[in-house]
Amino acid sequence: MKGTTDAAPPTAGIHRMIERKNILITGASSGLGAGMARQFAARGRNLALCARRVDELEKLRDDLLRSHPDITITLARLDVNDHDQVFTVFHQFSQEMGGLDRVIVNAGIAQGHPIGTGGFATNREIANTNFVAALAQCEAAMEIFRARNQGHLVVISSIAALRGMPSTPTYSATKAGLATLAEAIRAETLATPINVTTIYPGYIQSDLGSPNARRPFEVSTEEGVRALVKAVEREAGRATVPSWPWAPVGLALRQLPLSLIAKLGQQ
Repeated sequence: MKGTTDAAPPTAGIHRMIERKNILITGASSGLGAGMARQFAARGRNLALCARRVDELEKLRDDLLRSHPDITITLARLDVNDHDQVFTVFHQFSQEMGGLDRVIVNAGIAQGHPIGTGGFATNREIANTNFVAALAQCEAAMEIFRARNQGHLVVISSIAALRGMPSTPTYSATKAGLATLAEAIRAETLATPINVTTIYPGYIQSDLGSPNARRPFEVSTEEGVRALVKAVEREAGRATVPSWPWAPVGLALRQLPLSLIAKLGQQ
């Protein structure tokens, strides 16, 4: 399997020599998406940015071009729950930019309610956005990559994918499903020039989290995004970010008895 945590396939050395020049990021108007856009712009990459809030995308584009006038930035309004539009926007970006080298499936929503407490509408929205819409994004990206026989698909999962958290069960389930989907795509493309990376962020300050709650080991958006982009650039099969302390925390989460997981979920 690919990357630093998996056995490298014969094509891994070729993958590392490819510069991913044209990068598409969904959910790019704020939070981790906007942070990644800033990091990649500083590295001289061209960007295809999409989100529902075009006004925020335009502000981000103008700010980035002031600092990095030599890159190209293309924008599109996209609600990832409009699945037909996902395919249209992705293919339009690819045509306008002469191909996409990397697609980062980042758009998502958090929180949610314990099951059976009257929060079905919210939980359904989380399930649709974090998994069904993410599936559409993976499908659209892989269509482009298969036609070009190269590319890098990145999905943003979560440390919460490692165990079912009782306070946010739907969020945990969708992120676990997305990670499993990415692993299946990676398995299918091992012998090809297409790479697939699953990122498991720990607690990073962003628009998804509660603005008033300080969570254990939480880092700033800037620190978290910096670690995230470094992991993406390595093109590992999977990466937990920041690696400290979330790599060992992730291992511990897998081994903890369910009774302790239940207590953690109540905090």
